[in-house]
Amino acid sequence: MVNKLESFIKRFYLIVIFIFLYTPIITLMIFSFNDSKSMAKWNGFTFKWYGQLFQDDTIMRALYNTLFIAILASIISTIVGTITAIGIHNMKKGAQKKLLLNINYLPVLNPDIVTGIALMSLFIFIKMDFGFITMLLSHITFSLPYVILSVLPKLKQLPQNTTEAALDLGATPFYALRKIIIPQIKSGIFSGFLMAFTMSIDDFVISFFTTGAGVTNLSIEIYSMAKRGIKPEINALSTIMFLVVLILLLIVNRKQSSGGNKIENF
Repeated sequence: MVNKLESFIKRFYLIVIFIFLYTPIITLMIFSFNDSKSMAKWNGFTFKWYGQLFQDDTIMRALYNTLFIAILASIISTIVGTITAIGIHNMKKGAQKKLLLNINYLPVLNPDIVTGIALMSLFIFIKMDFGFITMLLSHITFSLPYVILSVLPKLKQLPQNTTEAALDLGATPFYALRKIIIPQIKSGIFSGFLMAFTMSIDDFVISFFTTGAGVTNLSIEIYSMAKRGIKPEINALSTIMFLVVLILLLIVNRKQSSGGNKIENF
């Protein structure tokens, strides 16, 4: 009886959490098909907001900037972050290694508004023109720690002296890195890339302080729309983005499951 009650409480708790998490998203998706511009009433089913979405130059330009910056920032931060994580992992335990790890935690723990103002002040100090480059550099900066934190645990799981054994057998350091280390930590690298990509798309505060005239992303564009009222096209765009992310997650999970099954069968 006690076990059944405990199991019921756990399931009920999970259901409540998922309701709180996904009710706003489901509501947004439903009203993306609403024939009315207002979310206060339902006027009928329509696809017209999806058609108008791709005809709205402002939203399309913001979406292009958002995706382009997110992809570039994610790739650069993943490459730099992976190399940095390998360097930190190979350092001897001591005060210097702890100091670097603590410095890496700072951007993660720091409020976004502090990071945004700090980066803005830096760009002003070095007399850098605000625009695409400043926003890209900012996104790389706050994405790097997440990549490092995703790769480091995978490096710790590597068998000891694997690299030294490869070098003793005649492999060059680059060959050992490319053929031995990276294949074993690729799941951490991929997780870091996804984290950096998500953080970049989601960011508003840092982007707001480091952007320039003529350069805007979706978060800034939606914020400016909020003063006049959110367009129904944004509901359609959010629905498409949510479904794309959901499909990608299902594909990744399916590949991981099939990979695990192959290992077990082997």
